[in-house]
Order: sequence, then C-alpha cells, then structure tokens
Amino acid sequence: MYSSWAYSLLHEFKNDPTQISAKQWQGQESTKGPTTVLIKPDGKTLEAFGFEAETRYTELIDEDEHESYYFFKRFKMKLWNQASTCQSWYQETNLTVALEPEAASLFCRLLPVERSGNKTSLGKLKAKQKYLVLDAGGGTIDITVHEVLQSMEVKELYKASGGAWGGTKVDEAFKGFINDIAGFDAMADLKRKHLDDYIELFRRFENKKRSISPDIDSKTVIPLPQSLCSLIEKRQGRALCDLIKNTSYANLVSMKNEKVNIDASVARQFFDTSVSSTVEHLKNILSLPVNRGVEAILMVGGFSESPMLQHAVSTEFGAVKRIVPREASLAVLKGAVIFGHNTKAIKERISQRTYGVETTSPFDATKHVVTKKKYYEGKARCRNVFEKHVEIGQKLTVGKAQSNIIYHPLYAHQTFISLPIFTTCDKNPMYTTDPGCIQVGNLEIPICGSGTNRWVNVRFISGGTEIDVEATEKATGKVHHLKIDFLT
Repeated sequence: MYSSWAYSLLHEFKNDPTQISAKQWQGQESTKGPTTVLIKPDGKTLEAFGFEAETRYTELIDEDEHESYYFFKRFKMKLWNQASTCQSWYQETNLTVALEPEAASLFCRLLPVERSGNKTSLGKLKAKQKYLVLDAGGGTIDITVHEVLQSMEVKELYKASGGAWGGTKVDEAFKGFINDIAGFDAMADLKRKHLDDYIELFRRFENKKRSISPDIDSKTVIPLPQSLCSLIEKRQGRALCDLIKNTSYANLVSMKNEKVNIDASVARQFFDTSVSSTVEHLKNILSLPVNRGVEAILMVGGFSESPMLQHAVSTEFGAVKRIVPREASLAVLKGAVIFGHNTKAIKERISQRTYGVETTSPFDATKHVVTKKKYYEGKARCRNVFEKHVEIGQKLTVGKAQSNIIYHPLYAHQTFISLPIFTTCDKNPMYTTDPGCIQVGNLEIPICGSGTNRWVNVRFISGGTEIDVEATEKATGKVHHLKIDFLT
C-alpha cells in the first residue's frame, strides 16, 4: 500500500518509476558511464565525458595530439573525500544535493514486487520496520539504516558509513594478478606507454567480472593487448605464457592466442578484499543496538549486481531479506530524480560530523591557553574558539533549527560579522586549531549601526541535504537568509 507522497510521485512518472530513462552510451552495453573527463588544452573547457572521453582521448593518442589535453579517470574518490567534510552543508539556489543511499531507497520504495528483484519490496515494509541500504559502487561502499515512519516516509537511524571497497578494488586485484605473473609492474608500464590499450583492457575486464560467480566454475577468458605482451617479453626476455609456468598459477592460468585463461578459483580471489571488508562492516553495523531488528538489506549500485557480493551477503545474513532491484546500478540516479520532486521524503537524518563556527569568547585563564589571548576594543578574548552548532551522531529533523546562538561584532565599525565554518569528527572540540578540525566555508552576516553591543541571532536550520542559515538583527528585526561560501 502506497502513502500519499508515493502516489503523488507515481503520478509524476505515469505510475511507474522505472520509466525514468537513462542515456544508453553509443557502442556500449552500459547506461552508466565511467567517471572520466577530457578537458581541452585551455584547462577549463570540457571536451568529452564518460565513454566518449575515453574514446576521444584514444583517438588523440593515435594522432599524437594528446599531450596538451587533460585526461582524468576515476576521480570520484577524490571528490568524495573532499565533499564528505561538508556534506549537508552546501547551499546553492539552483542545486539540490541528493544523498546516494537515500536516493536509492526512494526509488526502490516505489518499485512493485516483481521489479524489486525479490519476493518482497521496500514498499511492503510497515511503520517502525527497519531496513539497511547497501550502496555498492565502483569506488565506495556506503551503508546506512532507515526506519519507516507512520506517514510511510523514512528517517535515518544510523549515519552513512563505509569505505573504499567498491568494484575498483576488484580491478586493483586483477592488476596485481597481471603484475604477479609478469614479475614487475607491467600494468603501470602499459598505462604510461599505451594508455589507449590500458583503457580498453579494463573495459574488457569490467564486462568479464560481472559474470564471475561462486556457482560457475568456467574459466574467465580475457584478451590481453599485444602491447602488454610485448612490454613483458621485452622486459623479462620471455613470453608471458612461459613466465606463468614459474608462478603459483602454473596449473590455474594459461595463455592462448594472447588471451589469458583464468581458473574460476583465481578469478574469485579478485573479490576477496572488497567482499570481506563489506561483509565485516555490515556485521559491525547490524550488531549495534540501534540497528537491531533490520528486516531487509537493499543492495544498490553497480557492484551490487556482482554475484560474488550478492552470494556473500546472502550467506552471511541469510535471516535478513535481501532485495536487489533489477536496475541496481541505476537506482541512485533514478532515485535522485524522484528526490528532486519530493525533497521532504526523508524526515530525519543523522549528522556525520560535528559542525560549528570559529568565534571568540571572553578570555578565562582557568580554561583558555594564554597563546589564544587577544584584545579587541580593550577587552581580552580567546581566539579560535570552536562554537558547536551540530554534534556528530546528532538527530537532525528536516526543517527544524538545530541551534540558536547570538553573535556580536568585535569592532564598533563592523558592517558584517564573519563566521568561518569548521567541521571535525570530534564531539566536543574546543578550538578550531585542534587536530582534525577543517575549515569548509565562510559565512558573512550583515549588521547595521555601530558599536559592539549590537547582536544578531543566528539559526542553523539543518537536517536537509542543504542548510538554511537564518540571521535576525536585534536592532531592526530584519531576517537574513544566507548562503555559506565554500569556494573562498
């Protein structure tokens, strides 16, 4: 039974959320492109993205015109590392941030049973029932736990967590395997001297690894670039087929017509690190008191389509329902579209970090270090004070102010109050200079009049994927809705 919000969304998509379409990349089997971008020689203009960037860059290599271009591949993890420090604290007029596990959850909650990839669906879960979202992508594994509310909307019970255990870990294992039998870092050599062949090899492997299964014992056959075989033979003085015979893979791997034939037992080992790390993290999360009683594990993201990961989760958590939608790799993308139509579908979130501002406070020799002491308008104050607005692990109700703090200008002539925004994983930081504290932005609050007795009341309304800063001037009663500057 669907709630009113679900019915309204289904109406938007003609009663079928799967009708949200995704681009089919020309000449490719996948509707998801790689995180690859090609920038023109001017350093700022986009030439191509995704598969088109790889193809175009290969053409430039063939024409020997690639040196002045900027080619970036698999940079999502770098973006993720930077964005994680300011998650839920970004605001832009025409941009709404959708969190991946939430987006996937929204999409799958609208799927009927026959499209959910199982005998059940998230839409069948009732109020107070819990489910875990396992978002397994190429770079990261993100896990969070939701609980269904009476309104059939959901709240976050456990803050999203995970690690860099996605499908690229499998690629790294395959790369290590090639280097093991070659006897040196042949893959780095291939990447440096024949990038086009390196890209093509991993395209082939991407298709092959989706069929590696714990239940199928057939060999995995992968054509190797002739350039790789030549590099290895030139470096080692022997053909790759001969080198294999002197390794631990002698009876499990063979070469024929520049194709490497890998025994199923070896191919499965490529998944060991990724799968074991994911399962161990799942165990830890499900053992926490707040997460006990989880009814189902929703597996989304491209890596969730791997039979190896599915088998491991099913084996380890057999008592919990496992839901893998037929469009697992597109669940986040399509869910983001749905989230754009109803940004209030998630009622409560858990803060992933502690957030606050850098300010000053009257100097107290009993608790402040003397090096922080500074005089402002003749008054001794402590610098670099971390004024906490949100604490890590805190429940954030969407649309509700989590803090309400008064700020004064330090100087009589100030026309605005500047508040640098800081974040940390520490629950109770004292100074913004403490280890782990990172400045992620800056807030400027206008204030009229003169004198240091003026003040503004600042409310940080958080819980959504963006933050609304509301500042009210005492003297005029004027309310300012402000943006945090994350670019300076």
